[in-house]
Amino acid sequence: MTDHHLTSHPPDINLILRAHGEQLWLTSEVVPIVHQLEQRGAIAEDQVGAALAYLEVIWIDACQRAAETDGARAELERAGAERDGVLCDRARRYHAAVRRLRVAVASRVATLTGLGSQSHEHEHASF
Repeated sequence: MTDHHLTSHPPDINLILRAHGEQLWLTSEVVPIVHQLEQRGAIAEDQVGAALAYLEVIWIDACQRAAETDGARAELERAGAERDGVLCDRARRYHAAVRRLRVAVASRVATLTGLGSQSHEHEHASF
């Protein structure tokens, strides 16, 4: 992912955009495959391995998006004193909601693949 098109936005707007992008990725790409893998018979037995491999790939992308979102949050905190308090608060709340979604999805991914456990541990170490 390239940052050049978002770096010109103020930190509060940048965080909102990053959080929205992460939320959209989780809900439209990751959660549907997790849901299918969790339901017995939703994926043919001979396709489960491919579905797990796909989940691993999209989870790696989800972790990258999470890091970028958290980076935008850190940037907001560095610039916080000079920003509009109301918009900053809304951006922080949106980020917190996306982090809760991230943690919940990470737990489900970890159960299926073992990959989410590293990201889940990271969640407790940051913000």
